[in-house]
Amino acid sequence: MLAQAREIDRAAGIEIDYREARAEDTGLTDGSADVVAAGQCWHWFDRPAATREAARVLRADGRMLIAHFDWIPLPGNLARATEELIEAHNPSWRLGNLCGIHPRWLRDLGEAGFRDIETFSYDVEVPYTPEAWRGRIRASAGVGASLAPDQVTRFDRELAALLADRFPSAILSIPHRVFAVIARPPIKECHELVANLGS
Repeated sequence: MLAQAREIDRAAGIEIDYREARAEDTGLTDGSADVVAAGQCWHWFDRPAATREAARVLRADGRMLIAHFDWIPLPGNLARATEELIEAHNPSWRLGNLCGIHPRWLRDLGEAGFRDIETFSYDVEVPYTPEAWRGRIRASAGVGASLAPDQVTRFDRELAALLADRFPSAILSIPHRVFAVIARPPIKECHELVANLGS
């Protein structure tokens, strides 16, 4: 991803100093960031630790942004049928049948002293060819990131059959939801008090 980002930067004629570090321990100095943004990744972190780190590196007038983009499974739609297939191949997968709204992230920020927490969401229909949908699902956490290669091949074969049988269209319209949380960092004195209470 960093190599791709640098390529995009070169094409745009800009230069960005990228740093590779864990969200929970960035190595950045206190109050050095105007914005901390987490797109499509907050659920992978140790969320309390990442929230504390974001509070530490943000300037007093900075902003925290957490954003996510989820397909919306509804009874009988392709997203839910795909999830049911994932669950059949990967019974330990627990990320199905969600609504694309993540209220626990508000608790993460509130417990860390973040202020003026705002959320918004909106729905969009995203067009996929059958091949593009299969590619997206092969790369998902429930399939490519957790199944062995031969299991992925079997899954993909069954997904192709499902598409041909139940959703035979050249373009598949998949409902998605964008969900975002924006917040101001804790007042530093309050943040230190919260941190001390947590220790």
